[in-house]
Amino acid sequence: MAEALSQSGKARLGRLAIYGCLLTVALIYLMPLWVMVVTSLKSLDEIYGGSFIGFPKTVTLDAWRAAWSQACIGTECTGLKPYFVNSLMMVVPSVVLSTGIGAINGYILTKWKFPGANFVFGLLLFGCFLPYQAVLIPMARTLGILGLAGSIPGLICVHVAYGICFTTLFFRNYFVSLPDELTKAAMVDGAGFFRIFWSVILPTSIPIIVVSCIWQFTQIWNDFLFGVSFTSGASSPITVALNNIVNVTTGRKQYNVDMAAAMIAAIPTLFVYVVAGRYFVRGLTAGAVKG
Repeated sequence: MAEALSQSGKARLGRLAIYGCLLTVALIYLMPLWVMVVTSLKSLDEIYGGSFIGFPKTVTLDAWRAAWSQACIGTECTGLKPYFVNSLMMVVPSVVLSTGIGAINGYILTKWKFPGANFVFGLLLFGCFLPYQAVLIPMARTLGILGLAGSIPGLICVHVAYGICFTTLFFRNYFVSLPDELTKAAMVDGAGFFRIFWSVILPTSIPIIVVSCIWQFTQIWNDFLFGVSFTSGASSPITVALNNIVNVTTGRKQYNVDMAAAMIAAIPTLFVYVVAGRYFVRGLTAGAVKG
């Protein structure tokens, strides 16, 4: 009996140690977010007269209003609002197109195999490991030829082209776990290529669609290098505008406005992960059985 109690006590202490370590790591990891939030709610005088970490003595949203509609970005004091709209105009079609093309690619590579399908998939997989810097010049030349340089449609094309490799990988590994009997039965019933895709394959692919959309949304929304390389001025996405706000200083450094601007830029991705984060993990594991 005493031995059992001793083992139970050791197990309880072990759990407490694990939870303590996890809580400590979580607090360290969340500290930058805490500093951003509380700093954005303070006045500039309070920031310079106190600390970044403490609670604000007086909560004010002036910094958020300034970051949204008044902060200077270069020579234009328009705030982040127009650039937030630019990012939305860029990210929505980019996510839809790259996810749709990746779904069709994965469908072809698993259910309509052709000679050399594995070789083609290998080439697409190789594209996942190409760094951003390696494709800047080819993409810039291509956009120049197409007349899309420095525009939001051009940036959409860049993100779609770069994201197809990842979305194809997701869908291919998911579709390979679906039984071939589904497509064969549909073919016996007279269904064609697109009919099978829309009526049979896609309805069973919601988990991996969610994975692809979350992955692409966060990668595209948070991208800075492509945004600063392929757009300029009023066509820039929010990450480029955020960088310009932080680097433009007149008088005292406005830490509260900078932090509020960073929070505004981060809210969409935080929202996506909070709402659909569990589906992301579930979708990834659903495609990990085969392939």
